[in-house]
Amino acid sequence: MITINRSRLQTLLARENDLFTQQHPKSKALFERATASLLNGVPMNWMVRWAGPFPVFVDSASGAHFTDVDGNRYLDLCLGDTGAMTGHAPPATVDAVTAQARNGLTYMLPTEDAIWVGEELKRRFGLPYWQIAMTATDANRFSIRLARQITGRKLILVYNWCYHGTVDETFVTLNDGVPGPRPGNIGPAVNPATTTRVIEFNDIAALEAALEPCDVACVLAEPAMTNIGIIHPDPGYHEALREITRRTGTLLIIDETHTICAGPGGYTRAHTLQPDMLTIGKPIAGGFPAAAYGFSDSVAERIRANEDRENADVGGIGGTLSANALALAAIRATLGNVLTESAYEKMIPLAERFESGVQSVIDEFQLPWIVKRLGCRAEYWFRPAPPRNGGEAAAAADPELDRYMHLFALNRGILMTPFHNMALIAPDTTDADIDCHTSVFRAAVQTLID
Repeated sequence: MITINRSRLQTLLARENDLFTQQHPKSKALFERATASLLNGVPMNWMVRWAGPFPVFVDSASGAHFTDVDGNRYLDLCLGDTGAMTGHAPPATVDAVTAQARNGLTYMLPTEDAIWVGEELKRRFGLPYWQIAMTATDANRFSIRLARQITGRKLILVYNWCYHGTVDETFVTLNDGVPGPRPGNIGPAVNPATTTRVIEFNDIAALEAALEPCDVACVLAEPAMTNIGIIHPDPGYHEALREITRRTGTLLIIDETHTICAGPGGYTRAHTLQPDMLTIGKPIAGGFPAAAYGFSDSVAERIRANEDRENADVGGIGGTLSANALALAAIRATLGNVLTESAYEKMIPLAERFESGVQSVIDEFQLPWIVKRLGCRAEYWFRPAPPRNGGEAAAAADPELDRYMHLFALNRGILMTPFHNMALIAPDTTDADIDCHTSVFRAAVQTLID
């Protein structure tokens, strides 16, 4: 097996930094200007995490590609970290948003589009009742509140190194087996260990022990972990999760925001899961801010039994701009015309092609790396065996090598998802795009071992 020469890696990384700066003079100038008005020169704090010494500033985007202010064109395999999974500016969504904008953006009143959206979400995911939010973070927060209300329990359970947006209770991890704030958790109101139990994914014994006291309101779970890398559930794990949650009176919330890559009805439909509640955001409106959360019949009945109509506007659920007319028009157009069965029939084989191409390079150079895939999402790892949980995945992190692979690709016209080596395939991605990535990936590896 090949090992990476770290001194050589640092030299290569410096070279790629220089190349990036040469290729992006206008982005550099804009970034320097931005530092005078935007904290750290970016409009959102994690934009400092991109591989280059400053972020690329985008000029325009369409389909699976975008162009920066310096005129460089890129294949986008990040796609807004799923927010633009439809590809950029899908015509059906753009047309619907344009038409609705002319008729008003937000009313605090329903439109007929809302009914269509509810019916479509019911068809795709199998849950009969739905509500609309602005983001998946909101959908998760609202679902947790409802779970606490109808169970009378305060605790929730999540998986180590999970990701559910910016929900306070989920920024918890295991440090030498002890629950505590996740590294980087900014200003937690309380130690999340007071609100949350955290266990490793795929550990049925730990799940039994955590839920056995019958004091957990809900398990909030991605059906396959994605934000610490793609981690598939062991065979039988979801069956055990569902049986244990039902036996202990714990609600099961499935977050499909990233795992919608598994198919039109997400992992839930693809694997016949039976959640009590389901949340989804990012891609359902073609990149427009919108999310949804759904309920089973029994959960909907319990919610209604606890309703207080007079105080519905101050219960901590909702928002003035939630379920606005523009968002619902975007969701209807996207689900009806873009994220369709036929789109997945194209995207998933392309992800398989990406997986095969990366694997061919790993095999050629005998690298101790792996590649994994979930639907139209794929990712390579710098470790010889697939991790079974977040702790194993986090232990394999290699930020320096990550940065080099990302920057090498970016300098040659390919944008990968930040924070990990993940690619998402859009309906407009082509065979040639995937083969271009394979070629660039091989070239990056070649520089590491020569």
